[in-house]
Amino acid sequence: MKPTSTIAIDGPVASGKTSVGMALAKQLGFGFIDTGLMYRAVTWVAIQKNVDASDRQNVIMLAKTINIELKANTEANGTGSTYILVDGSDITEHLRSPKVEVSVSAISSITGVRAAMVEQQRKMAKDGKIVMVGRDIASVVLPTADLKIFLTASAAKRAKRRYEENIGTSKSKPLNEILADLSTRDSLDTEREDSPLMISQGSILIDTTDMTKEKVVEYIINLVRS
Repeated sequence: MKPTSTIAIDGPVASGKTSVGMALAKQLGFGFIDTGLMYRAVTWVAIQKNVDASDRQNVIMLAKTINIELKANTEANGTGSTYILVDGSDITEHLRSPKVEVSVSAISSITGVRAAMVEQQRKMAKDGKIVMVGRDIASVVLPTADLKIFLTASAAKRAKRRYEENIGTSKSKPLNEILADLSTRDSLDTEREDSPLMISQGSILIDTTDMTKEKVVEYIINLVRS
């Protein structure tokens, strides 16, 4: 059996994909790619250029023409986090802004945008030793990945996680509002026509509702070793 070289992790918002993926990649010595950042990058550029999400042709043109780079945090106290460059400029701090949050689902549902991003994502993963997370990695981007994982958790647990993440930040809002936002995002992600969020064939389902990040990572490491 060949060693595991590509790991695809899918799941709904706040299911733990990013934190688990980063920790997993760090332990394995693999690269880490959060594909959601790429869609957020397109959304941010569209906002900056006053291109509305409903203007599909111009959004697609942006997605095809901008150069997106994901860079690992190499600082001594880095946690495996990623920062993102668009045409050489670091835009990481803008990617979780309220304006991006409002528009990213609409922009990421555009077929031409997804096609442009998938092309870039496959190039990023071509040399292997990569952990890639998103919502269509196992089903579309890397369907032949060596290990395919689908992380999930109850909506209440996911909302609580997001609430705790945002305490003391500009993104802080009441728990009930976060739960409503997650419900809307889940509907958009699972019901879109192009590359909907789904558990692909061959993916291993892991419910993280009652699991710590460390336990999830340990579980996946054991899958890699087996």
